[in-house]
Amino acid sequence: MRPPIPAAMTSIWLSRAFIVTSMAYDEALADRIREMVGGDPLVTEQKMFGGLAFLIGGNMAVGASGQGGLLVRVDPIKFHELVATPAARPMEMRGRSMKGWLRVDSDHARTREQLAMWVDLGTSYARSLPARRK
Repeated sequence: MRPPIPAAMTSIWLSRAFIVTSMAYDEALADRIREMVGGDPLVTEQKMFGGLAFLIGGNMAVGASGQGGLLVRVDPIKFHELVATPAARPMEMRGRSMKGWLRVDSDHARTREQLAMWVDLGTSYARSLPARRK
């Protein structure tokens, strides 16, 4: 008999192994991000990477990840400096590190000040990019 699947998870069965493929993003974290960027008319929200991303001019700035914590898009020049801290690690897609994209664990975005630092890094970089055409 299969174990019950939590409603917040997407999963698959392979043979007899139960494998979790993704979790729903942290809605409370998304609400906290929304409070910080919500007054900006250029900010839009879009489900992306299994989470909820906040975009400026069509460029992703920051998001609540479906794997937990934050995804933050930063200036590639600052990338190595930020990855050298215990708070951030490179975002990986299909086993490849994505330069300029960071994963930040929830523990490093617990306080308003911590979260604001990451949101500011992401939004500042997204604002520096040309707007994407729809």
